[in-house]
Amino acid sequence: MTDRLTRARLPTPSSEDVASRRRELGWALRALCMTETVSYGVLYYAFPVLAGSITADTGWSVTAITADFSAALVVAGLAGVFVGRLLDRHGPRWVMTGASILGVVSVVVIATAPTFWVFTVGWLLAGVAMSGVFYPPAFTAVTVWFGPDRLRALTAITLLAGLASTIFAPLTAALNAHLSWRATYLVLAVVLAVLTVPAHLIALRPAWRHPEPSRAEPDAPDPESQSVDRGVFVLLAAAFTIVDLCVYATIVGTVPLIEERGFSTAAASWALGIAGLGQVLGRLGYARLARHVALRTRTVAIFGVSVITTALFAVLPGPYALLVVVSLVAGNARGLTTLLSATAISDRWGTLRYARLNGVFNAPLTIASAVAPFIGAGVAAVFGGYPAAFGAFAALGLVAVLLVIRRR
Repeated sequence: MTDRLTRARLPTPSSEDVASRRRELGWALRALCMTETVSYGVLYYAFPVLAGSITADTGWSVTAITADFSAALVVAGLAGVFVGRLLDRHGPRWVMTGASILGVVSVVVIATAPTFWVFTVGWLLAGVAMSGVFYPPAFTAVTVWFGPDRLRALTAITLLAGLASTIFAPLTAALNAHLSWRATYLVLAVVLAVLTVPAHLIALRPAWRHPEPSRAEPDAPDPESQSVDRGVFVLLAAAFTIVDLCVYATIVGTVPLIEERGFSTAAASWALGIAGLGQVLGRLGYARLARHVALRTRTVAIFGVSVITTALFAVLPGPYALLVVVSLVAGNARGLTTLLSATAISDRWGTLRYARLNGVFNAPLTIASAVAPFIGAGVAAVFGGYPAAFGAFAALGLVAVLLVIRRR
């Protein structure tokens, strides 16, 4: 009651204060759109392009260096819990700036590693950096800063950062055509340093305060009564983890699955590329979906579409055009899932403890995305091919749907 009376006596912000706040938020959002694109491009998408050159130059096996890359993602998930607590206390400016600096250091260590073990240390450092510069901390920042307008900001970030592979995969390949993989990584380290460190330091300056529920957000929980049901939280995290595992396993398995159907690698790659277009379309449409469809209903619907498209891939031998359509719809569901995951905590429990809760929530999701390619390949080997593996993942995805249906 005292807190409410205190808030009631606070002076109403002037129009100049409001305009200044909006300018700060605008610059912060633009900065995060850029830094997320660059961070994913350098720390994530450059590796698949350079993996062949790394093994050819060093003699290290593809399995070994890929294990390092996956280990970095696992570390990112585990460290994300601690990063969430730091964000909750100190805000994103210094956390993301420090993580950017560590990211630059890690890329330099990877590029100059004289032995495989130093290379491994570089990737473990990169994992810690990822926990502070990838989607979870950026989503935390805009969720707290933008309050009822957070969905617009989240959509902007995911749309532009979704171009990271489009920009950095060909850029990395072009650099590697003229430079060694080590020199390529050093150039990318410079790009990471120049474009992310100062942007985080200068632009992430809005005051770190939790927005109050407002008329623009009538369903927001009262900040004094935001109790989190642990059972619901665990089941929700389990459902999203299962979906992420299935999504990332099937993304990696799409090309070999279509090849097993008798189509060329080029045709399979085009089908996978169409899924990327579907992701963009899904993210563009999520705000409208959120306005008109209740939370649990849209969660079940989006998860259900993922299950259906995975099952269709398992049973449809063709024609190719039909597989492309299924890939487009599957990509659409993936794009929707990204924003569904980004708002899963704030839509249910508000923004008061979002940073801390989101760090815990995202840890198993990040780990699932790291191990999904290995699990996908292993399931395909056990079941005798990717069509059967997709059937298994469709059944697993159905478990996630049932978890959401069971609990609010």
